[in-house]
Amino acid sequence: MSDAVFQETTAQPRTQSVPLAHLSLELGHLYMEDYEAGPKRLAEHFAEVRVWADAVRASAARRGRRPRISTCFLIDDYFSRFSTPAELVPMVLEEAEKAGLVIDYLARESACAVADRVELAESVMNRLVESPPPGSHGSRPPVSRTGWLANGERSPATSRSALGAVKGWQPPQETAARNHSIFMDVELWSEKDGRRLWSCPFLAAVWQLARLGLLRHLGEPVLVPTVWEGADFPQEWDRLPPVVKLSDTGAAFSAYRTCTLMPNRFIAVEDAVRLILDQIDVDAGALRQVAERSAAERVPVPPAVAQRATYVFYEEPGDSAEAEET
Repeated sequence: MSDAVFQETTAQPRTQSVPLAHLSLELGHLYMEDYEAGPKRLAEHFAEVRVWADAVRASAARRGRRPRISTCFLIDDYFSRFSTPAELVPMVLEEAEKAGLVIDYLARESACAVADRVELAESVMNRLVESPPPGSHGSRPPVSRTGWLANGERSPATSRSALGAVKGWQPPQETAARNHSIFMDVELWSEKDGRRLWSCPFLAAVWQLARLGLLRHLGEPVLVPTVWEGADFPQEWDRLPPVVKLSDTGAAFSAYRTCTLMPNRFIAVEDAVRLILDQIDVDAGALRQVAERSAAERVPVPPAVAQRATYVFYEEPGDSAEAEET
């Protein structure tokens, strides 16, 4: 007589897959002041981005295959809500088109915090796994309490020992240092008016996970693009879907790798993004799906999630002139 084991179907975790392009190419992520500067500032941005976008496409094509590349653009409606979608989105699309660029997917940054009533940023925060530095003894409060994430051991506070001797200053230490440390300590959120305000690097880390096809909630994909079929965009940001598909591209929103084209003033932010990505316990099912499909397509994907994100930082118009004046 054999023993039968019965199990609820819902008890078996299932991670739903998402379509994947070879590359997700981000054509911009600007601040409110960039939009306030008007069409001229956007035209300058897209003219510079076009040069690098062409180079990225040529590099992808050089690998001997016809790459599936989708483009995206992230609008900051989280830290400030400048103008309306009805006014701002057409201006962005028009200036991109003038530069010979097509934006396939447009996303709202606030959706990286909350989308479709799902607390995405909170969900990702709960998946953070701090890497304890060698010799640490648990005296540092966890990131869930402090809102700060480091890549090593912070410099300890000067203290007095039991015998009265004052312990001198000790330098911080990077956990995975090679010869010398590059220590970083990143603020993930702050409290403002009684609510949590997520930092730009943390929201950008959520954004990268979505673009890499690794973001799930209870096994279901999130930030799934919605085809925009209306003639006019809404007057309120909350009425615009989290991610909107604007073109007829066949390339998926998410991809094996990402490349972000942005001004060099974002370098520090994106360094922080990579630190965060290195300490997230990414959904195992999503990671496995990407690994299996990339292997089937013979598209090498780095094991480390942070290494799947690449960047091109360009010099903004006016930077050279300011440098010469100083």
